[in-house]
Amino acid sequence: MEEINNIEVVPCTESNYLKPFRLLYNQNGTKKSWDFMRTHDSVSVLIFNTTSHCFVLVKQFRPAVYMCEWEKAKTKTSQGAEKTEEGEASESQEGQSAATEDTSSQWPPASAGVTYELCAGLVDKPDLPLEEIARQEVLEECGYDIPASKLKRITSYRSGVGVTGAKQTMFYAEVSDDNCVSAGGGEPREGELIEVVKVPLHEAMTFAYDERIPKTMGVIFSFIWFHNNMSPKYKISTNV
Repeated sequence: MEEINNIEVVPCTESNYLKPFRLLYNQNGTKKSWDFMRTHDSVSVLIFNTTSHCFVLVKQFRPAVYMCEWEKAKTKTSQGAEKTEEGEASESQEGQSAATEDTSSQWPPASAGVTYELCAGLVDKPDLPLEEIARQEVLEECGYDIPASKLKRITSYRSGVGVTGAKQTMFYAEVSDDNCVSAGGGEPREGELIEVVKVPLHEAMTFAYDERIPKTMGVIFSFIWFHNNMSPKYKISTNV
C-alpha cells in the first residue's frame, strides 16, 4: 500500500457520486426532516478459486474509514491532554498547549484507512445488466476473466439505510487459475489502487469474525452464505 501524504480536508460542493438532499415530511401528524445522500447502486462478488480453495478479496484505502480513525485518534488525544493538564498542574500552560497541538495534528498511518472487501463496483452503466457489470469488476479488480453466465445471484439488500439507502446486489463466482489473465488491481485512471488478497478456505470464518481485521459486512455475510450453501456441496470445511 502506497504512502498517503499531503492530506487536506475541503468542502465538497459538487460530486459525480454523492448528492445531498433534505427530505421534509409529516409522519403521524409530526413534521420531520431527514438529511440523506443519493448515490449509485452497486454490485459485489464473492469469488472462490477452486484451484487453490481460497476466497479472492480486495484490499484498498478508503478515505472515509481513514477520516473516522483520525477523528477517533484526535478525540483520544484531546482527552489525554485534559487528563495530563489536571494531573500535572506544575507544567506551564504554554508547554501543554504546544504538546497538545503537535499530537492532535498528526495524521494516522495509511493502514488506518485500509479495508478488506468483496470485489465490487457501482451500477453506473444503465445499458448493462448487473451480471455484466459484475463480470467487468471481477476482471478489472481481480484479473479473472469469466462469462457473465457463471455468476450466481445470491441476494440484494439496502446498505447505509440512514444515509444513502442504496441497493447492493451480491453475486457468487467460481474461478480457477486458468481464468486468471492479469494481476487485477483496478483502473488507475479512475483512481483505484487495489491489492488482491486470498483467504484460504479453512481460515475463512476465523478471518470473518476477527475484529482486528477491518472488513465490510459483505465479507462476513458472504462467508457465512458459502458455509451454509456451498460447503456441504463440496464437502469442504470453512473452519467453523
